Amino acid sequence: MKITLLVVGKTSEQYFIDAIDEYKNRLKHYIPFELEVIPELKNTKSLSEAQQKEKEGELILKQVQAGDYLVLLDERGKEYSSMKFAEFIEKKTHSVSRRLIFVVGGPYGFSDKVYEAAQEKLSVSKMTFSHQMIRMIFVEQIYRAMTILNNEPYHHD
Repeated sequence: MKITLLVVGKTSEQYFIDAIDEYKNRLKHYIPFELEVIPELKNTKSLSEAQQKEKEGELILKQVQAGDYLVLLDERGKEYSSMKFAEFIEKKTHSVSRRLIFVVGGPYGFSDKVYEAAQEKLSVSKMTFSHQMIRMIFVEQIYRAMTILNNEPYHHD
């Protein structure tokens, strides 16, 4: 199994890029991981929020292949502690045949078609974070899950 973090729009702040790269490099020792970026839509001023979500949704769904397991990072999703998230990852390594894809949507969230295609929704926090920040936080949590599953001292209860 491979873990993919699929995001809409590139990360522009260098300090987030550096932190994401650090955790991506650490993850190489545990599991195949990739960060896939869907380019931001152009000329969005002429699009309604619904139209923007639909267009982004089409681009997201183009990335999903048979055998992939799609999890949306969504404020209405299930919340996990880091320990429970590690258990979630471990279960998926035994049941997902291709890729476990976590998706960070655009500024207005996901289209109905993306919600319908997803197997699960996961909330990182009740708080709201910028789309750039959540990428860094989530990649760190995947790394933390890997260290928990390998009984390494990174995580402390």
